[in-house]
Amino acid sequence: MAGINLQGFARGLTENLEPGVRKHLKNVYAAFMLATLAASAGGYVHLFSSLIGAGLMTSLGALGCLMWLMMTPYDGKNQIQRLGLLVSFAFFTGCNLGPLLQLSIMVNPSLIIQALLGTSVVFACFSLSALYAPRGHYLYLGGTLLSALSTLFWLSILNIFFGSRLLFQVNLYVGLAVMCGFIIFDTQNITEKARRGDKDYIKHSVELFIDFVAVFKRLLIILTDREAQSKKRRKD
Repeated sequence: MAGINLQGFARGLTENLEPGVRKHLKNVYAAFMLATLAASAGGYVHLFSSLIGAGLMTSLGALGCLMWLMMTPYDGKNQIQRLGLLVSFAFFTGCNLGPLLQLSIMVNPSLIIQALLGTSVVFACFSLSALYAPRGHYLYLGGTLLSALSTLFWLSILNIFFGSRLLFQVNLYVGLAVMCGFIIFDTQNITEKARRGDKDYIKHSVELFIDFVAVFKRLLIILTDREAQSKKRRKD
């Protein structure tokens, strides 16, 4: 029964996606995997090396590489250069996650693995949902998600002055839901762009990578906060 369901699911994906789109998505996810490996390397370097660590320079480095990549249009001949910029952006992004990784290790080292596995499952499920859904089914979410993200941004700015734990948790959990929505939206938007002839798989992989990192970061904060609160209650 499970084999039949998997075969039906695979057949549904094949029917939803044209050969050209499937080939483009393979390139997108390959570049995405390369970026996640580079980010992992960046986090590792921050934790276990004194060569480079999170700070102003890595933040500027990530921003600079991202802007350089976005301003360098794909022409079929600059693939290596743009992949290098993608890897550099991802590496610096991983470095910038270093302080959060250190905090999680202090609370419980296994939280990082839990967050990574949870993020991978969430990412895979929402991506497959977007790919399996009817064409353009989730594209209406774009405006709503952007509005929600803008609201959360201003709430986080406001909470700097109030220091409310409730606002912090609302921002965290709602932000996680919003970023899950972006996984669906961006995945389906990428397929539509591919159908219209946009084959810039490196830029498309950046969109998914940013979604993945945002979900991982929020999930790790949630798990770390829960574990810290649990330890505090046991001590009390």
